[in-house]
Amino acid sequence: MNPLTPPPGPAAITRRAALAGTAAALVRSVAAEHARAADKPARVLVVVGPSNHPPGTHEVAAGGRLLAHCLDAVEKPGQLKAEVVTDWPADGEKSFADVASVVFIGDLFPPEVMPNRAAVMKHLTAMTRRGCGVVCVHYATGLEARHVSAEGDHPLLHWTGGYFATRCTHHKSVARVFKEATIEPAKADHPVLRGWKSFTLHDEPYINNFFGKDGPAKNVTALATAMLPPEKPNRETVAWAAQRADGGRGVGVVMPHFYRNWQLDDLRTLILNAILWTAKQDVPKDGVRVKLPDLATFKPAAVEPPKKK
Repeated sequence: MNPLTPPPGPAAITRRAALAGTAAALVRSVAAEHARAADKPARVLVVVGPSNHPPGTHEVAAGGRLLAHCLDAVEKPGQLKAEVVTDWPADGEKSFADVASVVFIGDLFPPEVMPNRAAVMKHLTAMTRRGCGVVCVHYATGLEARHVSAEGDHPLLHWTGGYFATRCTHHKSVARVFKEATIEPAKADHPVLRGWKSFTLHDEPYINNFFGKDGPAKNVTALATAMLPPEKPNRETVAWAAQRADGGRGVGVVMPHFYRNWQLDDLRTLILNAILWTAKQDVPKDGVRVKLPDLATFKPAAVEPPKKK
């Protein structure tokens, strides 16, 4: 050492220690932030759209409350945080910046019939681009000719993989109540298929759904099928999933029409599995099983539709 150069003093040592301490603190801060993010429940938005169906059918408000109840009671309490909304806020893109998945229930795809359609679609497009999931239940899978291009293109086709084409010219899906429709899990290896088995119900599972002019895209998987209509059976896809290139996930399930059918455990498991999967949460190996109170708890106009005279 040059005798004219003084040895490192306390100040130099303190600076080195300070730098090392700052780096260690930064690492701890990032680790803590990741831990908080991992512990934070996934935020799921249940959007209840307009409906004018008679009592006992659709019952979208009660269905939204029922879904929120189930999501708040999944296997790991606190895994999900469900919120039910009927209006989309003006600052939706900001308010919903951390939403993991959006579940739609209503007559037709709700964003298309809500008052602020342009804003909702703009916000939803931004949300899906960052990987937000989308789930549509029963008529919320529906689009009319006025909503789509001449060839049937629409963002929903890309977000979930398909839709119920009603009053369309490019494709004609079928809405019909079947006294007995047997819904079967598709032969695929998919998390949404966990824990539920074939079930038969009196309902209106839409058939001949639209999956694009060339049929389902490669990223679309059939989840549930049914041999319908009974007089000329064809294997119809009645629930499907899409794994999007943006990292997001989407699911369409074309049931239930009758509110009473929410009491079917296997149908509920199918839909709840779909919501967890689109929110990028682990689906339990036995599927999502939630005990349901009496359906009247969720305040529908009627649990059963009025009997025809």
